[in-house]
Amino acid sequence: MESGLLLQNVQPTSQKGTPVQRPLFDDISPHNVTAVVGQTAVLHCRVKHVSDRTVSWMRKRDLHILTSSIHTYTGDGRFSVVHPENSEQWDLKVTFVQKRDAGIYECQVNTEPKINLAVQLNVEGTAQANIQGPAEVYVKKGSTISLTCSVNVHSTPPSSVVWLQGTKVVDFDSPRGRGGISLETEKTESGTTSRLLVTKAGLSDTGNYTCQPSNANTATVFVHVLNGEHPAAMQHGEHGAGSKLAAWSWTLTMAAFALSYR
Repeated sequence: MESGLLLQNVQPTSQKGTPVQRPLFDDISPHNVTAVVGQTAVLHCRVKHVSDRTVSWMRKRDLHILTSSIHTYTGDGRFSVVHPENSEQWDLKVTFVQKRDAGIYECQVNTEPKINLAVQLNVEGTAQANIQGPAEVYVKKGSTISLTCSVNVHSTPPSSVVWLQGTKVVDFDSPRGRGGISLETEKTESGTTSRLLVTKAGLSDTGNYTCQPSNANTATVFVHVLNGEHPAAMQHGEHGAGSKLAAWSWTLTMAAFALSYR
C-alpha cells in the first residue's frame, strides 16, 4: 500500500532522467471578457510547459473545437488563434463579434487527465459612451465643472476621446484668462474613462457638452453655470407658478359647475 502511494507521486521523466514538468495554466488573465457587437474580442490563455502537448479552444455550448494548436477547425473565419512562436500565449481571437458569440469558451490541453480553463465572453449591443450623473448639471460661477465619461468598449478601447462644447472641440491649451481645462483619460480592461475638468467656470461655459469616443456612440449633458442663483430655487419657482395656475383653473371650473345648477 505504501509503495502504491509512492508510485502515484513519481513524476514522468525524460530520456535523460530529468523530471518532466506538466503543463499548467498561468492563470493571471481575466475569466470574464466583454466585447461590443462589431468589435474584436480576445480570450487569453497562457500555458506553461506545453512541450509536445496540444492546446485547443472549444466552444462550450455546442462542444465545437474551434482551434487546435495553430490550426482553425471552423468554417467561421472570424475565429483564429494568436500564438507568437515559442511563446506561452494561446489566445482565441474573435473578430466582428456577434450577439450569438456570447458564452463560455474553454482553453484545453490534452494531458492525462485533460486540463481546461473556462473564459466567459459577454457581448453588449452597441458601443456607447455614458456621462455619469443627471442629464442637466448646475454649477455656480467660479466653481469647477467636472464631467466623467465612460465607454463600454473593452477589448478595443477608443484611440481617442474628444469633448465638444456645442459643436466646437474643447480647447485644452487655452488659458481662458481665469484658469484652465484639463482632461484625464484612463484605459483599463474594464473600459475607458475620460474626465473633463473646467476650472473657474464662467457664464460662457453654459451649454451642451458631448463626449465623443473614436469608436462608440456619443453622450451629451447640458451644463448650467449660475450667477448666484440656486437651481433648487429655480425649480421651486417653476413648480410654484404651475401650482398657482392649477389652483386658478380648479377654482374657475368649480365656479362654472356651480352656476350651471342655479
